[in-house]
Amino acid sequence: MREIALDTETTGLDPAAGHRIIEIGCVELENRFPTGAAFQRYVRPEREIPEDAARVHGITADMLADKPLFAEIAEELLEFLGDSAIVAHNASFDIAFVNAELERAGRAPLDAARAIDTAAIARRKFPGAPASLDALCKRFGVDNSMRARHGALLDAELLSEVYVALVGGRQASLSLAANARAAAAGAAAARAGRTPLVREPTAEELAAHNAFIDTLENPVWRQ
Repeated sequence: MREIALDTETTGLDPAAGHRIIEIGCVELENRFPTGAAFQRYVRPEREIPEDAARVHGITADMLADKPLFAEIAEELLEFLGDSAIVAHNASFDIAFVNAELERAGRAPLDAARAIDTAAIARRKFPGAPASLDALCKRFGVDNSMRARHGALLDAELLSEVYVALVGGRQASLSLAANARAAAAGAAAARAGRTPLVREPTAEELAAHNAFIDTLENPVWRQ
């Protein structure tokens, strides 16, 4: 089962108002564990980056001056995504921005049904509790100490760990391993404590054995 944890950094909150993606980061999961494969690109947005947005992610227009347009990285992105499910935190936000960029690039949009929203899962699972990515990192013991600012690839990496913990993948895997170890230990203990069964052959069995040996040439039992 292949899934992609995805995050974006943008110039603002609303693609319908002309805000653009400036960074996209993706992390590949196989059977709900990171494989190490990732995709990350900075993108030139062709518009200014408001100061309040820059304070969140630390990305400025000068930093993006030599970066490609989204249309130039669209094919790479779509190839990396393939037809896999897309894991995102507040997925409607990221999917809306990606689809707005794909539309500008003349590409078909992503199907929203592919999205798995970790924020929605967290709210259902822990009603009333904070559901931000930082809050979930704290809940599940995921180290986010490097997250001084938002960054798409870093956030996708954190999200992949949170997602595995959130849906029980890590716990289930550890439980299966623990159960297997316990079963093996129990079987070994049972074998170690078992008393060997010793039975003397009957006279008839000994006679049959000796008669069989007599039919052999130089049998090892007679040497």
